[in-house]
Amino acid sequence: MHLQFRTATPDDASQLQALVKSAYRGETSRQGWTTEADLVADDRIDVKGITAKITAPDGVVLMATDDDGALVACCEVVKRSADLAYFGLFAVDPRRQGGGLGRQVLNYTEDYCRRIWSVTKLEMNVIWTRDELISWYIRRGFRKTGKSKPFPYEELVNGAALRDDLYFDVLEKDLNTRTAASADAA
Repeated sequence: MHLQFRTATPDDASQLQALVKSAYRGETSRQGWTTEADLVADDRIDVKGITAKITAPDGVVLMATDDDGALVACCEVVKRSADLAYFGLFAVDPRRQGGGLGRQVLNYTEDYCRRIWSVTKLEMNVIWTRDELISWYIRRGFRKTGKSKPFPYEELVNGAALRDDLYFDVLEKDLNTRTAASADAA
């Protein structure tokens, strides 16, 4: 599938929130492999939170649509320093997961960060229990940094965590090095 990419505007916030929630929370998320429904029972983010990310001066929310214009994936990137960007809020429609869309979005995002911001590293956070997801990122050139960040229990939206031992592993990728998986998809 050929994806079209664009930067989100505040008018997109509602549909983006619905996509993110469907990929991570609730029964719909169980159709894909990125679900966190057994870890957290909340909405992941609300429209106000998405709008804040869209309008942040140091970041963008990227949207990916299919040939029919349907929203199929999104992510957030934030420029943290001259050489580092943060990658998050990555969501692929759970009904379309497993077909290479995530890889396409990640490749586009990495290129965007190199081209627009000239950053050399991409950092992200993944809940430590998500071994399959962490392995997916490692196959795409990320590495565990050995650092962790606390889970934002106080920021949950319309729900609660189902575990009290959550935290994030910090992963990082050198954007100057292309992995075999990235080169194959290019």
